[in-house]
Amino acid sequence: MSLSMNAYAKINLAFDIAGRRDDGYHELSSVMQSISLHDEVTVEGSSDNKICVYCDEPSLPRDEKNTVYKAASLFFAYAGVENEGVSLSIKKHIPFQSGLGGGSADAAAALKLLNRFFCAGLSMEQLCGIALKVGADVPFCIRCGTAAAEGIGEKLTAISPLPDCLILVCKPGFGISTGQAYCEADKHGFGSKKYSPAMVKALGCGSLAQSAACLGNCFEDILGLKEITAVKSAILSAGALGACMTGSGSAVFGLFDSSEKAERCKTRLLTRYKDVFLCKPVRA
Repeated sequence: MSLSMNAYAKINLAFDIAGRRDDGYHELSSVMQSISLHDEVTVEGSSDNKICVYCDEPSLPRDEKNTVYKAASLFFAYAGVENEGVSLSIKKHIPFQSGLGGGSADAAAALKLLNRFFCAGLSMEQLCGIALKVGADVPFCIRCGTAAAEGIGEKLTAISPLPDCLILVCKPGFGISTGQAYCEADKHGFGSKKYSPAMVKALGCGSLAQSAACLGNCFEDILGLKEITAVKSAILSAGALGACMTGSGSAVFGLFDSSEKAERCKTRLLTRYKDVFLCKPVRA
């Protein structure tokens, strides 16, 4: 028997760093949105009493460094389920080092699949508790939809959804290490919550135009990368209502209310970049 599930990417409609904690983590304020770009995770039994992870992207690790492997290990430890052998396969579509949360999405899908596969009966809250030990974004990927995230990203509050739209995502030909991005933020210093409160308010109004006008990411401000600015300008010039880098980058997204404009933008960007996707919001 095997079970499969889509592992949905996320974008940050707003992202603020409020400070650095004594334990080395950062205090965040963010608005997160699931999108239809996804990997596919499959679980099936095996006979070797091991956790085996397979991935069609050869550059990604398949051992304890892989988020899916880590999630599976934590699941068995928490649920008290005997592992008689399990195989987890990942079919990648979400580019890595993009700020789209591919590793977090895969880990979340693995936890939900294992819960079903072994009939463990863990609640959403229990799965999120395990998820947090894998990574700060994994609890959101368990829940999906639209949420305000505080703390290190684990304090989630469901908020009004992003109105229906098309989301154009483009990753330039380079990635950004999350660790390196936070190092730059540490050098830069931290400010107040610049973007997130306004985004929560705009979403509450149900207006796509207002939401697009409130897009913002402090990492984009801090890093100041010319290629990010160039991609953002190309998306805006194609008719997007707003555009922004997601997470620690390097992917940039734009919100469109016109499928014709979005398709035209995708066609233009594909002449310069490999990773260009047209997506929709995913509801919880």
